Amino acid sequence: MRTSLVLTIIGTDRPGIVETISDQVLAARANWEESRMARLAGKFAGVLRVSVDAERANRLADDLRALASGDLTVIVERGNEVDVKGFRALAIDIVGLDRRGIVRDISRVLAQRGVNIDELETEVTGAAMSGEPTFRARARVRLPDGTSVDDVRAALEAMADNLMVDLELEERDSLTHP
Repeated sequence: MRTSLVLTIIGTDRPGIVETISDQVLAARANWEESRMARLAGKFAGVLRVSVDAERANRLADDLRALASGDLTVIVERGNEVDVKGFRALAIDIVGLDRRGIVRDISRVLAQRGVNIDELETEVTGAAMSGEPTFRARARVRLPDGTSVDDVRAALEAMADNLMVDLELEERDSLTHP
C-alpha cells in the first residue's frame, strides 16, 4: 500500500535544493507526484507531495527532515486522502488594480459559502500601458453539495464590483488543472 507525504520547504535560495530533495525521494523508491516551487524575495519556497510504500514512509520522512539546516526548513506530514465526492470544481480568475485586502475579501466570500480553496496562485505585475500594479489571481475551488454556482458567482461579482476587478468563473468536471 502507498501513502502520501506532503513537504513544505523554505530557505535561502541556492542551486541544488530540488536535487537534494529528489535524491532522497528516489533513494526511498518514492514517486514525486506534484509540486509548486518558486523563488520569493530571495527565498526558495516549495510544497510537494510524494507517494511511497507505507513501510518506507517513516524512514523517508526522517531522511527528509534531516536535510533541514540553519538556512533550510523542511516540514514533512503524512497526507490524508480526501473524498471529493459531493463536490463540484470551479476555476476562478480575477484581474484588477492591486490594493490591500483583495485576497482576504475573496477568501471571505468563499468561506462564508463553505467553498474550499484547493489552489490559489496570485501575482502583482505592472499593467502593460500604464505600469500600474495589477493583481491577478487564479483559484481552483470545491463547492460542497447544496452550494449553487450561481450563488457563489453572484457573491463574487458583487465583491468584484466593489473591488473594481474583472472576474471569470468556469465550472470544471474535476479538480485537476484546466
